Amino acid sequence: MPVKVNNIRLSIDENIDILKNKAANIAKIKTGEIKNFKIIKESVDARRKGKIDFVYQVEFETDNDLQVVIKAKNKDVVLEDIQESLTIEYGKEKLNYRPVIIGTGPAGLFAGLVLAKNGYKPIIFERGAKVEDRDLHVKKFWEERNLNTESNIQFGEGGAGTYSDGKLTTRIKDKRCDFVLDEFVNCGAPEEIKFVSKPHIGTDILKIVVKNIRNKIIELGGEVHFNSKLTDINIKDGKIKSIVINDSTEIPVETVVLAIGHSARDTYEMMFNKGILISQKPFAIGVRIEHPQWMIDVNQYGKFAGHPRLKAADYRLTYTTKMGRPVYSFCMCPGGVVVAAASEENSVVTNGMSEFARDKENANSAIVVGINTSDFGSEHPLAGVEFQRKYEQLAFKVAGGNYNAPIQLVGDLFKDKRTTKLGEVNPSYPIGYEFVNLRECLPSFVVDSIKEALYDFDKKITNFARFDAILTGVETRTSSPIRIERNEDLESSNVTGLYPAGEGAGYAGGIISAAVDGIKVAEKIMQKYKPYER
Repeated sequence: MPVKVNNIRLSIDENIDILKNKAANIAKIKTGEIKNFKIIKESVDARRKGKIDFVYQVEFETDNDLQVVIKAKNKDVVLEDIQESLTIEYGKEKLNYRPVIIGTGPAGLFAGLVLAKNGYKPIIFERGAKVEDRDLHVKKFWEERNLNTESNIQFGEGGAGTYSDGKLTTRIKDKRCDFVLDEFVNCGAPEEIKFVSKPHIGTDILKIVVKNIRNKIIELGGEVHFNSKLTDINIKDGKIKSIVINDSTEIPVETVVLAIGHSARDTYEMMFNKGILISQKPFAIGVRIEHPQWMIDVNQYGKFAGHPRLKAADYRLTYTTKMGRPVYSFCMCPGGVVVAAASEENSVVTNGMSEFARDKENANSAIVVGINTSDFGSEHPLAGVEFQRKYEQLAFKVAGGNYNAPIQLVGDLFKDKRTTKLGEVNPSYPIGYEFVNLRECLPSFVVDSIKEALYDFDKKITNFARFDAILTGVETRTSSPIRIERNEDLESSNVTGLYPAGEGAGYAGGIISAAVDGIKVAEKIMQKYKPYER
C-alpha cells in the first residue's frame, strides 16, 4: 500500500514544485526516498480573509511504506487503501445478436466502451450528428436561427453535456468514477481532472474527448452510427425482439441499452404507447443569471482576485422558500456564456456553457425552483414533458417568435415590471433577446420563489442581486421529467432485454453519474451473457 499524506498547505505564492519536499518533511523522510509521487487532490482554501492556501493530498511509495507511516506518528500520514479493480465474471448465455445502445451521451458512450473493451462488439445508434457536424448545426442555429431538430445542443454525439461547462463533480461514491476520469484523460482531457476538487473539461475539450471515445469503441470492434433515430420498439411476450431505426430499418435484438437523454420527448411518447412502464419525476425550472465574472472572483478571493494561480471563481447557492420550495443555483458556468438550447421548433430553452479556460466576461448559472409532480396538473406519465413545453413555447412567443430569449434585469424583477434598458452587464445569449416581464413565460410561484431566494443569495455573495444582473429565460431541462422503471437487474420492469440508463431514463444527474450508470448497465449485460461470437 502506498503512503498518503493529507493536508499539505502551500500559500498562493509558493511554487507547486516544493510539494514533494513538503510531503517528505511531514513524513520525516528524505525527498530522494520518494518514488511514484502523484497528487491525489488539490483544493483552494479561501475561508480566511486576506489569505489563500492550496491544500493537497499526495501519494507515493518508498522501500518500506508501513515503516514510514509508523515512524511519522502523524495522523495525516497514512497507508492508502487500494480499491479492488472492477472485475466481471462473464455470464454463460450466448448472445444471438450484438448488444445495441441508443444514444451517445455519457451513459451510452461508457456502456459502449465497457462492452467493447470486453469483446461484446456493441452497435451504437445516435439520432444526432457526430460532433464535428453537430458543431456546424449548432453554429447555424445561433447565427441564422435555423434549428436542426435532430442535431443541436440536446441531440448529437456526446449528449447535452458536450455543450456545457463539462463539470465532472458528483456526489456519488463509486470506484467506477475513477475509471471514467482515467478514460477521459486517456482520450484527451487534462490530467488535472483526476485531482482538482471541482474538475471540469469545458465544451472545447469535451468535443475532442467524445470523438476519441467513439474511435476507441470502433477500434475495439464496436460500431457507431449517426443520424440514426430509434423510431419503434417491437415487443413480444414481454421481451424486446427488434428495433426500428429512422422508420425504415428493422434490426433484431435481445439487449438494448436505452441511453436517450433527458430531451428525447418523441422517444418517451413512443415508449409510452408501447406500454413500457414510465413514471413522473420531479425536476426544476427557472432562469439563467449573469454577473461580471470579476465580481464573483472578488467575492471569493478578495485582494487575490486575478492572481495567475487562481481560476475563475464559482459558487453554489441553495435556499428554501417560506412555502417550502427549494431554489438553487445549477450548472454554474464561470467565465461562460448562456446558450440557445432548443430542440423543438417554436420554443426557447437556455443552458450554460464554458470552455476549459473559463475566460469569458460573464459568470452565469441557472437559478431554478423545484417542481413537484403535483404541479403538473395531471397524472399522465408524460405530464412533466408538457409542463416543460408550455413554458418553452411561452418564452418563444413573448420574446418575438424568432428564437430570441426573454430577459429581465434583477431590479425590474423585484419591481415586477418589464425591462427597458441594460445596465453594465451584457447578455451573452448568442441569437438575440427581448425585454420582458418574466411572469409572462414562467409560473408565478417560480418567479416569486426566485425573488425570495435572490434576497438571501445577496447576503451570501455581495451584490448578487445587483439591479443590472441579467435573468434569461427559460431553463427547463435540468433533468428528465420521467423515469423509465427498471428492476434490480437494471432491466425495464416489464420488458426483458431493455436496459434504461443515464439521465434521460431518470437514474443520473450529470456527466459522471450518467457514465457510471451506463457502466453498471453494461456490467449487468456482461454478467448474463458471454462475449459476442459471430
